[in-house]
Parts: sequence; C-alpha cells; structure tokens
Amino acid sequence: MTETPRQLTTDTPENCGLDPARWQQTLDMVRGWTEVGDVPAAGLMVGRRGKTTGEHLFGRQTISSGSQPVRDDAIFLIASITKPIVGMAALMLVERGVMLLADRVKRYVPEFGNNGKHGVTLRHLLTHTSGLPDMLPNNKELRAAHAPLSKFVEETCRLPLDFAPGRGVQYQSMGFCMLGEIIARVTGTPCDQFLQQELFGPLEMHDTALGAPDEWFAGSNGKVDRIAEIRLPEETADTDWHWNTRYWRQFGSPWGGLLTTPADLGRFAQMLLNGGHYADRRYFSSQTIAAATRNQLTPLRELPEIERRTRPWGLGWRLHWPGDSQNFGDLLGPHNYGHWGATGTLLWIDPAWQSFALLLTTQPQTPHGRYIACYSNAVVASLSD
Repeated sequence: MTETPRQLTTDTPENCGLDPARWQQTLDMVRGWTEVGDVPAAGLMVGRRGKTTGEHLFGRQTISSGSQPVRDDAIFLIASITKPIVGMAALMLVERGVMLLADRVKRYVPEFGNNGKHGVTLRHLLTHTSGLPDMLPNNKELRAAHAPLSKFVEETCRLPLDFAPGRGVQYQSMGFCMLGEIIARVTGTPCDQFLQQELFGPLEMHDTALGAPDEWFAGSNGKVDRIAEIRLPEETADTDWHWNTRYWRQFGSPWGGLLTTPADLGRFAQMLLNGGHYADRRYFSSQTIAAATRNQLTPLRELPEIERRTRPWGLGWRLHWPGDSQNFGDLLGPHNYGHWGATGTLLWIDPAWQSFALLLTTQPQTPHGRYIACYSNAVVASLSD
C-alpha cells in the first residue's frame, strides 16, 4: 500500500527521532560558532520521518559586529546546492519525453558543438564528466564587466574541453550553465522562471528564487533586506561583483545563484524523501529520483575505474565518497546524497534513515568545509535508533 504523501510537521525532538540531549548539543555548537564570530550567521533544519523541530537561526544579519541579530525570516545564498536543483528541473523534461540524457548538447544549443565538444551529452553535464572547466578562464573579467548570463553561455560554447567527454571527472560549473540554457531553449521559458513555475511556486517555497527579482528590491523594506550578508574572501571583497552585490544576487547563476531559507529548502528535501510528491502533488516519479541518486558513473566505460569507485556522482547529486570527509563529514552512510555550497552551505538526504539535514551559513567553507562537516557529524550522532 502506498504511503500517504507527507508534509513536514513541527514536533519535539523525541517525536522527530532525535536524541534530545545530543540535538541540543548540536544547536549549542552552531550557536557557539556565531557567538564567537567564526560564523556570522547560520540557519539550519533537520527532518526525520516527515517531522522537524523547525528552523533554527543564529548569529547576526550582517558581518558587522554591531549588526542586529539574524532575522527569523533570513534568506541565504546557497551557492552550489543550486546545481542539483537545476538538475532536477532538467530531469522533469526527461520524464516528459522532451529530451534524453544521451542527447548531445549541440542538439539544443547548436553553437556549442565545436572545439571537440560535439560528443558532450546531457548525461556528461549532470555527472561532471563533460570535460568543461569549473569556471571560465575570463570569469573574473566577465563579472567585473557585469556581464549577463547569456555572455557566460556564449563563452562556454567557444571553449575547448579539458579532456574528451566521459574520460574523466572534473567538477564543472559551466556544465550547469549549459543545462540552464538547454532548459530555457527547450521550454521557451528562462530557467529561473521554469523553476518558479514548476517547483518553487507549487511547493510554496515563497522565499526562494534563482536570482532575486526586481520586486525584492522595491520599497524601503524590500525582501532583499532579508538576505544575510556573507563574509567575503579577501580576493573579492573590494569588487563590485561579489556575492553581496545586487549584480550577483540578481544574476541567477544556474550553478550557484539560488536564494532560499531553511524552511523552503526543507520542503524540497522532504519532497525528495517522499519519492517525488509533497502534500497533494507529484513532482517526480520515484524512478526518476532513484536514477538521480544512484552512481551514474558506473556505465561510463572509458572513465578510469578509480573515478567510478571513489568519486561517484548521481545526476547533479554528490553521493557518498568513502574516506573523504570534506563537507559531508565522517559518519554518513552509503545511501546519502546531497551537495554543498562555497558560501558555507550543506544539504544531505538519506532515504534509509528517512532524514535530511541542511545548514545555511554566511561563512565560506572552502577549501575543506570544516564547520559544515562537524555539523553533519553532530546531526548523525543525534539521530536516535
């Protein structure tokens, strides 16, 4: 018998399947980071079996030591957690029979098919095996010029590959740049609007957007005031294109531009745990989610064996990497999938535990994600049997 679709409900730690003492230690740990200033602001949520203790927010709204406390409706830039969400939007079109993972990118973006890129497929983009770079060689110059997203697409189409598609694994933001463009060309709707119409609106993720729309800036108390300020790396602090600028907040990068809240992102995570449905609506088939969250590198015959075994990727989702505690921590099991973000963000989901955990901060975690890894360990230890 199929289980009734669930919505997240708020309950006590015990009823959420959390050990109360250990869960309180986890909250106190994150609060402590913000009190000493190691992390300016943090918002977190954990869900288990359809229940959550709710959003928990700590710290301050801006990086100034005299800042007001973080708002209880704070919005965070989640950086690369954007990637698998855009990936799921692409899989919606696969489900509908509009396109296939084996389709070549040049089928939808003809100008892409040059400089050795003829054989790059949608599957390559979703699994970081396309040979495209993470960032464009002139990434900083484009941002300094406040170039639109279309310019990044144009530049990506001109690039040669770093290796033949399917011959290696290289984390590549520009692959998701192209996925956003494919979604736009196939549907006739820009990627940000497609996400809003098909996912964020129906899921009632009312404080989520791929790029802040103009109305967020309207009036003296616009929604933009709710966006928590990020502590910037030194190399970008004096630019006019960094994470806290209007340019980047509105850019709508398919590889890292999503703005959201812990509660909104929690709804998305619970929808995935529910097998693709939430409340009274189905968003994905359970088979689609299963495909997106299993190792998609296994059938790539020309990929080095060590890559398939030690660096598995689903379709947009990072899977468990044995022996690698960066970002995900040390205690996650073999069924976990999720992603991280350079602004200091983490989301993981475990169907076996019927759990998800997320942490959104304003402290960049590169290169090793120590804070979010410690948080992940503490959450796993809080899950009661």
